[in-house]
Amino acid sequence: MTKPKLTDQLLLICIAIVSIVIISLGIILPKNLLPIYEENLYNYLKQPLQFVETPEDISNKINAEVAYLYLNYDENNNLSDVITSDNLYSVVDIKDLKYILNHIDSEYGKFKYNKVTYYYNSVTSTHGKKVAITNNVYINNMKKDILKIIFSVVGITFIIVLLLVLTWSNTLVNRIKKLKEKVDNINNDDYNHNLNLTYDDELYTLAVAIENMRIYLKQQDEYKNQMYQNISHDFKTPITVMKSYIEASEDGIETKDKTLEIIKEQLNKLESKVHSLLYLNKLIYIQEQKQNLNIKHDVSLTVKASVEKFKMSRSDVEFIVNIDKKSSIFRGSADMWEAIIDNILNNFIRYANTKIKITIKNNKIILYNDGPNIDDNVLNNIFTPYEKGIKGVFGLGLSIVKKTLHFLQYDITIENVKNGVKFIIS
Repeated sequence: MTKPKLTDQLLLICIAIVSIVIISLGIILPKNLLPIYEENLYNYLKQPLQFVETPEDISNKINAEVAYLYLNYDENNNLSDVITSDNLYSVVDIKDLKYILNHIDSEYGKFKYNKVTYYYNSVTSTHGKKVAITNNVYINNMKKDILKIIFSVVGITFIIVLLLVLTWSNTLVNRIKKLKEKVDNINNDDYNHNLNLTYDDELYTLAVAIENMRIYLKQQDEYKNQMYQNISHDFKTPITVMKSYIEASEDGIETKDKTLEIIKEQLNKLESKVHSLLYLNKLIYIQEQKQNLNIKHDVSLTVKASVEKFKMSRSDVEFIVNIDKKSSIFRGSADMWEAIIDNILNNFIRYANTKIKITIKNNKIILYNDGPNIDDNVLNNIFTPYEKGIKGVFGLGLSIVKKTLHFLQYDITIENVKNGVKFIIS
């Protein structure tokens, strides 16, 4: 089944609203107004009776819609005579006068005969009782007049509202089509992506969000292309070095021992880079699983193990560890914290002069090295993969740190302090 378009949906809603209005005003309202109609009719019947003084006056009050009766009573208050207007039986389709008299026993009221409602009103004088009676034609005419007015107003209102809704919906649909066209061309740089919307509404907000998403996707695409180029270059360099030494060894220019040493060194670099890439892919999988948020790990164990590893790289650097055991339990697995601490220390040993200090207290991990301060321009993009650093390329290390901590719902900040740099995880 084909779903109606937005314009058709709005049109159906308008028809439904108008139908409800017609039912409310055309059926329910007249029924509720019936007491008002009847009160008006009773007043209409009573006014001519003020001018009827004698039975003879009845003949002067002939009205096609109203019939009159004059009831004479004797001294004992018994009905002695009834004088009627000539149109009584044309107005009241009841041939039995006694039946009529039996149903006009109060000052005013109504009674029904053969599905026709009759209304009457009376005035008692010294000469007798004067009665004006009519059928429901008067009220039916009032209802018809009211309905004509209601339907005229509703009809005109419906046409005006319909035109307004169609105009508005057409504008709305065109704006939505424009947004769809923009989404369809989100990767098309030749498409005009300028926002020419004049309304500051939800669709404008959506258009801005789509444009921001397009810019973000474009930046991500450029970032990935740049990252692939850097990775290719990063992998190509050690391969080129190994190849050069192998050729030099074959030509007798370099010794085999030296060649093996260089090959081993370059293979270790390659292995480290491959491990970093594999960890990034693994982190994406872990983020989908979410189970590591429920794991707790004593980070002091990882810190001590990492310090032992990196001590061998920089024997000229003093490692100072200050750990409060009450504050050393954090979310995450041992592998994740090993990746975090190792990548930070791997960065530190390149820049530290004489000291690296690690402190865990107050549920924070503070890592400090006495190397040079980081330039503000570099600091803004330090967690972006392969951004250029003080002495070259940051690589993937700090990007891995940032992504892992973000997944574990921790934050990391970097501060330039006097005589060094401080990383704070909280």
